[in-house]
Amino acid sequence: MTGMSKLFMIIGGIIFLIGFLMQFINIGKLPGDIVIKKGNTTFYFPIVTSILLSVILSVVLYFFSRFR
Repeated sequence: MTGMSKLFMIIGGIIFLIGFLMQFINIGKLPGDIVIKKGNTTFYFPIVTSILLSVILSVVLYFFSRFR
């Protein structure tokens, strides 16, 4: 395999692993996430979860680029 195809395989594996682990980790119900329930409709906006994931991914990508 070439370098680019290996990179895509690794990225796909990481995304799959993160998706699998998120089933068991209750990260989507943090304080500050917006939940509005009216009748049969529920609106959920995970603002704090999005900010937390953004910070974690920024730190991880910073370290990857630092040691490259």
